[in-house]
Amino acid sequence: MRILVVDDEPQITRVLRTSLQSNGHEVAVARDGVDALEQFLKTQPELVITDLAMPGMDGIELTREIRERSHVPIIVLSVRSQDAAKVAALDHGADDYITKPFSIQELLARVRVQSRRMAAAAPQGESLIELGDFRIDVERRQVLVRGAEVHLTPKEFDLMVYFARNADRVLTHRTLLRAVWGVAGVDQPEYLRVLVAQLRKKIEPDAGRSGEPRYILSEPWVGYRLSPRGASQSGEMQEP
Repeated sequence: MRILVVDDEPQITRVLRTSLQSNGHEVAVARDGVDALEQFLKTQPELVITDLAMPGMDGIELTREIRERSHVPIIVLSVRSQDAAKVAALDHGADDYITKPFSIQELLARVRVQSRRMAAAAPQGESLIELGDFRIDVERRQVLVRGAEVHLTPKEFDLMVYFARNADRVLTHRTLLRAVWGVAGVDQPEYLRVLVAQLRKKIEPDAGRSGEPRYILSEPWVGYRLSPRGASQSGEMQEP
């Protein structure tokens, strides 16, 4: 996979390039957003990993510029004090985030997730979505989980389809509210909490018990992510 790494700290880009290359990826490096956009147009990477706080064009603006040109996956790197910037980047089209400091194994796992997501992505107009433990017939409004049909309300079904079409992607509360309820719903977060709780009860194997969700994972203070194979099966790290 061709990966563009963007960070203004040379030691970080050096470590990331070495680690990614040792795992079979082609890596280009940029020192800031302006340089990254030039590299993006030149090398046409299949995935972008970018820091948020950079001089000149920051990671949020870079994400916005890339999204106007491509659907390539974008993973943002952030420190814990950058929650607002992290959410802004996700709202502008980033697919995932990693909080600094992080392990190389976590980064490689997130890269694998995005690679699988792109390989399995269903076109928006496709009526049948099959991924992981889910089979969704959009035209018939039918959902099968591990081969068993679950009956969803219209809003639950709309949310499930949106999750499935963006599987393994971190979706902010605002993005989900806008997708299911439109612009009028973005200031009603309680709608989303209730709907996610209802959907979990119907699709999670441990619904109603003390088990942690396997499919609809919470990203604290940010939003949710659908893990179609189940977090405990995929081998990817689940957020606390």
